Amino acid sequence: MIAKSPVRVGVLALQGDVREHVAALEQAGAKPLAVRRPEELDSVDALVVPGGESTTIGKLLVTFDLLEPLQKRVADGMPAYGSCAGMILLADRVLDGTADQVSIGGIDMTVRRNAFGRQVDSWEGDVPWAPDPAAGLHGVFIRAPWVEDCGPAVERLATLEDGPAAGRIVAVRQGPLLATAFHPELTGDPRVHELFVSMVRDVGV
Repeated sequence: MIAKSPVRVGVLALQGDVREHVAALEQAGAKPLAVRRPEELDSVDALVVPGGESTTIGKLLVTFDLLEPLQKRVADGMPAYGSCAGMILLADRVLDGTADQVSIGGIDMTVRRNAFGRQVDSWEGDVPWAPDPAAGLHGVFIRAPWVEDCGPAVERLATLEDGPAAGRIVAVRQGPLLATAFHPELTGDPRVHELFVSMVRDVGV
């Protein structure tokens, strides 16, 4: 049997927890590459948009001439995964955004920025995980968004069951696009990144 070559997954390296995503992708069997320029985006099969600050990342996308190329690649079917701020950037609609908020878009959902509160309201807890219902995930939420609503093509992968945010959607998938409100790259649990790498392989890259 011929071994499959590692898929090339870029990590948007303008701001946020880039190194942690790189390490998680390596653990999941991908070949990660830092992406800061359009030619680097052209060289990858998929992209991770990390956590950070969504408005800052959006401004840097414009500054580095990456916004329009990234929007086009996502629209053309490139797999992408966004965690926290990345979820906001992959949403078609954003609540509580700034006047100059930009979006990559692609997922038919409405996301609320900083839904759980400010930095001091960051928290950790168990998250039910639909792809593996027998074993939930440990979620790290840092100034996290949540999904207010989503279209019929969007699969709900994680919905909180307890606490004041019970019923809020915190992970979704639509075709080759994946988004989580939490940071799996900070927990050492590879399952979210393994799911994304399998999604990249499924599109036949």
